[in-house]
Amino acid sequence: MHVGTRVDVAIRGVRVEAPVRRAGGAGPSDDGHLILDGMGAAVPLDPRSPYSVRDGRLWLGETDTGLPVTPVRRPRFYDLTTADGVPYEKIAKLHGAGVLATTVVQTCVRYAESDRCRFCAVEESLYAGATVAAKTPAQLAEVAEAAVRLDGVTQMVMTTGTTNGPDRGARVLARSVRAVLAAVPGLPVQVQCEPPEDLAWLGELRAAGAAAIGIHVESLDEEVRRRWTPGKAAVPVARYEEAWAEAVRVFGRNRVSTYLLAGLGEDPDELVDGAARLIRMGVYPVRGAVPADARHPGRARGRRAGAAARAGAPGHRARRGAAARGGHDRRRAGGGVRGLRGVQRARRGGRVSRCPRSTCRSSPDRRPAR
Repeated sequence: MHVGTRVDVAIRGVRVEAPVRRAGGAGPSDDGHLILDGMGAAVPLDPRSPYSVRDGRLWLGETDTGLPVTPVRRPRFYDLTTADGVPYEKIAKLHGAGVLATTVVQTCVRYAESDRCRFCAVEESLYAGATVAAKTPAQLAEVAEAAVRLDGVTQMVMTTGTTNGPDRGARVLARSVRAVLAAVPGLPVQVQCEPPEDLAWLGELRAAGAAAIGIHVESLDEEVRRRWTPGKAAVPVARYEEAWAEAVRVFGRNRVSTYLLAGLGEDPDELVDGAARLIRMGVYPVRGAVPADARHPGRARGRRAGAAARAGAPGHRARRGAAARGGHDRRRAGGGVRGLRGVQRARRGGRVSRCPRSTCRSSPDRRPAR
């Protein structure tokens, strides 16, 4: 599938019934999980989209694109509850056709009004009763075993809200990885957290059995970070670079990733150049595009729409377990830059309205009613 089509679908969404979808949370929301041209994709569901699915194919208006589309079926493990009575679906979600994803700690020390990332809704699913505040290692192990056995899950992604401790959540992730691998030996697990104060925690995560890690900076532009991720911006990009370098040493090249969001007011050329630098480091840049309505949190809180239909995003691409195993080779890593250039071209073509810096500086901070 041409990168331009992936970018266009990621930006404009699709009209389709999707049994597996997300309405909010720490990652992409308002999306449906599909198998698009043989690849897992999390695509915005938008009734206004010119794209639709008919007879298992993607249509643009009245034109058949020829691309096969299959909505991911509802997993059987969603019908189960843990030994202590919690529905499995509140412990972990299916992403794509074969990825089990969980937010181990659903709260974040940076979620106060003055600190929170303006596009993140990590605690909203907790307020809505769709999840629990903290998942125990035993619960995660129980759900992972069932998901592998009943639904053929091939990999797992564990993220977490940032915790108060200097490990920034790495400690609970390490315990969780050990428990899951004891129940499902050999399951590739990717973990995601902020740079810990002591980078030795990265080695602890690898020793626990994690196969890959995401350390998400969101933007390489410090001004953009202060405006959009004020809490995380207290940790400078230089510290992320130190963490990425150590993570590459510990986990290996292309087993380390980071989100780079487009549409926050950054310079597009600098974004592409920054992605190229990351690739040279051995860090896989997961590109993301923020739609115009997501730039105003009161209207579309937490809608992190991954460009290229999140095809390169760990936890959203289910093909051969590549994300959790860190299987982003040089060819695919180069695709990260191509995807970002696709977003840049789409913006220039008028499909993504540029967020003026003056507008971004005054973006509303009001939280929606819970």
